[in-house]
Amino acid sequence: MRFINRDFFHFIFWGGINTVAAYLLYAALLRFLPYLVAYSITYVIIVSMSYFLNSKFVFKQELSLSKAAKYPLVYVTQYLLGMASLYLLVHVFQLNKLLAPALVVLITIPVTYFVSRRIVSGKREK
Repeated sequence: MRFINRDFFHFIFWGGINTVAAYLLYAALLRFLPYLVAYSITYVIIVSMSYFLNSKFVFKQELSLSKAAKYPLVYVTQYLLGMASLYLLVHVFQLNKLLAPALVVLITIPVTYFVSRRIVSGKREK
């Protein structure tokens, strides 16, 4: 488990900050916009914020337009892995539908970290 290092803990911390910011932004936008519009706007802003936080505070890298353009791949990867994991946990392993998403988070966080690190800093696991 070599990925559990200072960067990984910063990744978890700043990811938590980003999640809280997303919820607060969504709640604020709900006062003025329909929920799907509020969610969509929030999602785009939060993906951008995630790139910024991971670049500056987790991996200590300069911002780059080319890396920012690739960064949404982190969320595509997270979504696809999450959906596949959820399906397997519920349909194959017969896990409760309410419990399974908690395990999905445990599965997707390390992968999200590696994909983020690869895109932002260009580092691969040795």
